[in-house]
Amino acid sequence: MRGRSSENRRGARVRTGGARGYEFRSVWRVTGTVGEVIRVLVDVEALPQWWPSVYLGVHVVSTGSPDGVGGVVEFHTKGWLPYTLKWRGTSLEPVSSDGFALSASGDLDGEGRWSFAQDGPEVEMVYDWRVDATKPLLRRLGWLFRPAFEANHRWAMARGEESLKLELRRRRTVGRDASDPIPAPPRATFRPRRPRRPIRGRRPLRRPR
Repeated sequence: MRGRSSENRRGARVRTGGARGYEFRSVWRVTGTVGEVIRVLVDVEALPQWWPSVYLGVHVVSTGSPDGVGGVVEFHTKGWLPYTLKWRGTSLEPVSSDGFALSASGDLDGEGRWSFAQDGPEVEMVYDWRVDATKPLLRRLGWLFRPAFEANHRWAMARGEESLKLELRRRRTVGRDASDPIPAPPRATFRPRRPRRPIRGRRPLRRPR
């Protein structure tokens, strides 16, 4: 896939090509060990708690084989723009100290891979994300939304790095008397409206004849 490429100061690179195709690379550095990072990331049901700015909901559909391959998880995600994405992630390989990969289907269609490397007291995390935006709104107006979609992804990943650093600190202090309270993770910029539910026990009003 050929297209233009750009890179910001944090090393988050965006390469685009085709009508809807995107290639993103995000580089994180967090204090901790690869094992600590893996334990946080594989705990997918906790994503809305420690990364609430992006993950609105997570539902485990299938755990897959004993090594996790084939496990399916439904995600409801967002960025700073006022739209959400619903997609499924399927584990493609066992999680190891080198990383793991998943496929995406739904409003996003493609493949993502996390790579880990211990660098002294820090872990360098690289996320490569090759994806098509198949949500009807983004597909129809891709020519208009492409720059915004790219910025949306960069914003979401920056919040993820910030949130992971806080979560690693929080997990280390569980059960300890922490003198320095850990801040809450960044919150969502908006929450989608929930459909109104009828009030139970009330009869509908009848028009007078």
